[in-house]
Amino acid sequence: MPHPYVLLSAAVSLDGYLDDTGPERLLLSGPADFDRVDEVRASADAILVGAGTIRADNPRLLVNSPGRRAARVAGGRPAFPLKVTVSGSGDLDPAARFWHTGGEKLLYTTDQGAERARAHGLAADVVPLGPEIDWRRLLDHLHGVRGVRRLMVEGGGRIHTQLLTQGLADELQLVLAPLFVGAPDAPRLFGPGAYQAGRLRLVETRPVGDVVLTRYEPTAPGAGPLPSAADHHWLALACDLADRCPPSRTAFSVGAVVVAADGTELARGHSREGADPVVHAEEAALAKIGPADPRLATATVYSSLEPCARRASRPAPCARLILEAGVRRVVTAWREPDTFVAGADGSRELTEGGATVVVLPEHEERAKAPNAHLTGR
Repeated sequence: MPHPYVLLSAAVSLDGYLDDTGPERLLLSGPADFDRVDEVRASADAILVGAGTIRADNPRLLVNSPGRRAARVAGGRPAFPLKVTVSGSGDLDPAARFWHTGGEKLLYTTDQGAERARAHGLAADVVPLGPEIDWRRLLDHLHGVRGVRRLMVEGGGRIHTQLLTQGLADELQLVLAPLFVGAPDAPRLFGPGAYQAGRLRLVETRPVGDVVLTRYEPTAPGAGPLPSAADHHWLALACDLADRCPPSRTAFSVGAVVVAADGTELARGHSREGADPVVHAEEAALAKIGPADPRLATATVYSSLEPCARRASRPAPCARLILEAGVRRVVTAWREPDTFVAGADGSRELTEGGATVVVLPEHEERAKAPNAHLTGR
């Protein structure tokens, strides 16, 4: 199932701490950044914090600006985003401000935690996820049942770590404050974990008062059949590349990107690229990579349309080219219809050749758009 867009938001000291060890919360941001955070909250359908943040900070998590609340209502949304927390134990203080301010509240917990939470009489919808917290199941529920399209996650560090290491975060908004904490027992933003090996993509950097905001996107493909947030970014790029194809009434417009396991883009291509009127997108992209490149064995090919299993213009279809290149993971948005080739099934050829094929149907309409004249849509 599709997931919400997951935005991680945090402020840290220059030495990477979320807080100090004093009895009061360390204010890392200033008025200008607090207002920026309020704007981001207003853009979200839901705001999530962990149980530890509720216990340590007792936050309200409100949209403070009356104008922003009014704009939400005028747009058909509630004045406040849905407030979400996660607790494996379900042992939360029913008097915490989280439960008594703003709009609707939702608690995700375990089966055992749900019993404890209901016994506490928490003012929230309690959703058990099974014997342990399953983040993919949680995001599926938020999107499919509660209609959340944009989720802002405000901590703590353990939750940020889990979402990043599981490839479920679409964006990291990190504010760097001009101070040091230096206390080894103070909480840090990120803990140990299996983070992506490569570099994240820098989207934006700008000063906000005396702090600096940096925005990053993860770039590493998922592993096997489980999609990562970065898979959606790369497939969206492949769909954008399809728009660059010269128009044709005898072939689809397709875009493709080849990405290494560490998130490095190896090549991109699109149908009928350059001076070749019959080249396919995957073929064009793979031709730009040396056949001996060792990164191909763990790379992912993103194609807006399922790679072809048969073609009239050349003897080698794209599914075979992908397998011969050594690639064993393909992500696509749209299965090839029978418009030009009856019984087209590139996914089957790829699977039989040892590759994993992941279909992300939420990108299908975008992939079909440059081909509306062929599909009648």
